[in-house]
Amino acid sequence: MNETTAPRGVLIRPAIAADMAEITRIYAFAVDHGTATFEIDPPDQAEMARRHAALVANGYPYLVAERGDSIAGYAYAGTYRARPAYRWSVEDSIYIAPEFHRQGIGSALLARLIAEAEAGGFRQMIAVIGDSAQIPSIAVHARACFAHIGTLRAVGFKHGRWLDTVLMQRPLGSSDTAPP
Repeated sequence: MNETTAPRGVLIRPAIAADMAEITRIYAFAVDHGTATFEIDPPDQAEMARRHAALVANGYPYLVAERGDSIAGYAYAGTYRARPAYRWSVEDSIYIAPEFHRQGIGSALLARLIAEAEAGGFRQMIAVIGDSAQIPSIAVHARACFAHIGTLRAVGFKHGRWLDTVLMQRPLGSSDTAPP
């Protein structure tokens, strides 16, 4: 996917260090006001930059959606689990600035993220969606051919209530038909 397949006026590109202030702002809003992440306190820009650098250094894709002069959202793939046998599976994360919700940006980021993860040789992508009430996120993943694997009930407590985690999975590349 390139900018021609993203929503009109949106460029999907690799994130760079100069994007970290906007990425930090978008994530802080999600931490403070949402349930997509189970983090309670928003990390500062230095921590977000450290996380970005670590993912990129380890060969994981990290993307931003840019509309005009604004970062509308970002997405990345990262370690699903730390044990070596999980090396070929990644977990995706997508965050969209509230002023850009419901404009197709999450879908465009996810499509590009899938393509880049496949190009990187990864074989499975797992979505760990915070809160079963995250219907838009579940729908974005379903449209991208993720299958609902299960729901872990009441595994997080945030904003004064218990939250589920929805697990969805999508095969990448040749998936499990051949060794990596």
